[in-house]
Amino acid sequence: MPKYFLYARKSTDSEDKQVLSIQSQLNEVRAFAQKEKLFVVEEFCEAKTAKAPGRPVFDHMIKLIEQGKADGIVSWHPDRLARNSIDGGKIIYLVDTGRLVDLRSPTFRFDNNAQGKFMLNIIFGQSKYYVDNLSENTKRGMREKLRRGEYPGFAPIGYINNTKTRAIEVDLEAAPKVREIFNLYATGRYSLDELKKLAAACGLASRRNRGPLAKSNIEHLLKNPFYYGAFTFSGELFQGVHPPLITKELFDKAQSVLGLRGKPRKNAPNYHVFRGFIQCAECGGMITSEVQKEKYIYYRCSRKKGVCHEPFLREEALVNQISETIAKVAISNDFRDYLVERIAKEGGAPEQHLDGKIKEMDKKLNLLLDAFLNQVVSEDEYKVKKAALLNNQIKLKESVVRRARYGERWLELSQDFLTTAGQAAYVAKEGTLEEKRAFIKKIGSNFRLARRKLALTLHFPYFQIAQNPVKENWGRRRDLNPRRLEPQSSALPS
Repeated sequence: MPKYFLYARKSTDSEDKQVLSIQSQLNEVRAFAQKEKLFVVEEFCEAKTAKAPGRPVFDHMIKLIEQGKADGIVSWHPDRLARNSIDGGKIIYLVDTGRLVDLRSPTFRFDNNAQGKFMLNIIFGQSKYYVDNLSENTKRGMREKLRRGEYPGFAPIGYINNTKTRAIEVDLEAAPKVREIFNLYATGRYSLDELKKLAAACGLASRRNRGPLAKSNIEHLLKNPFYYGAFTFSGELFQGVHPPLITKELFDKAQSVLGLRGKPRKNAPNYHVFRGFIQCAECGGMITSEVQKEKYIYYRCSRKKGVCHEPFLREEALVNQISETIAKVAISNDFRDYLVERIAKEGGAPEQHLDGKIKEMDKKLNLLLDAFLNQVVSEDEYKVKKAALLNNQIKLKESVVRRARYGERWLELSQDFLTTAGQAAYVAKEGTLEEKRAFIKKIGSNFRLARRKLALTLHFPYFQIAQNPVKENWGRRRDLNPRRLEPQSSALPS
């Protein structure tokens, strides 16, 4: 009397959505086996897709059949046994060699002869075709979703997946906390470990285990372009339709800080405050530092770009030059009050919109896509160039929005300038080295060291203050509206 194994399988993949659950299969197949008076020696259940080989329970059952433990299988349908050519081939080979003499199913009749094996081949082939065709349809739907800017996955922290509309929406509770993490990290004053503690304190948790965010989670969050309105999928950057939490400008600032993450920090024995942002004026190399006589810190050119004659500069001398530069942008309280009054009266002409440049970016993106489809550029080159164009387009769109509402924001920007300039005297005289570094980087850029003299480019409007010795008259002679003035370069060796 033939002995049978009963096999039931159900996967979570989309192709099995209409298939009976495992328990339902067991009930149906047991009733069928009892009706047909089949001798079932063991039951096997598995919750795994059959579109690829490697099912542990199925493989174990096949080994038992090869050992002669059973010579028949009863299942709901042959596609429960295999949806791939390898597993289907195993079943047919066992039938060919006589190890498997019968297959029973309530929905399919198998005869152990040439015609029966031919029909079994067709059934397995149809199952594989169904999976392959479904995969192509799924990929096509995925591509269309990406074209619409819809992220095909779980929303990151700060967003939620709306199961009814299938859209990604802002999580009103978590979003402000995520935005604050970006704002804090962009200042350069907080480490990832400190942000991890702050995230735990404010209740941000992992969605997988509801535990506090790990340091790697914080880093991944800071690197995720999803928060400025884009997303990556299979290495390609796409413009998203979800609302951004931050601007691309803030995201880039956070990336700049992350870029320095590998640099020595204050708790490292070789940490030096002014290392990593000043260039050598002679050769363009970065200025590094070293300790001499076990206590004196000297800054010098790294000389990684070749021979350079820039001499060493002791840290105390560099700090004095930085302090003198900071002091040049300081304003008195009386002058600050005058500026507040004057700024309140200032208006501004509207900025020209950047629609033309945005349309130009759209045209370039379309041309790049055509070049990729026509195999003029490779896939890797296409992804890199597309990411660059898309990021530039996002920045331009942000500029349009920013400039459209600039009339409301420029007072806030002016107040920030006045606060900074009002703090300059204190930072120059009593600020810590870290405060001096943060301050000088806020008011300037393009830092260069030339013959032991620090030169830099002051941002607007700080260069106006530094270049005008009579600060009380500066506001009366100049238009204070920053939209009517272009930034100027100012080299200020001390």
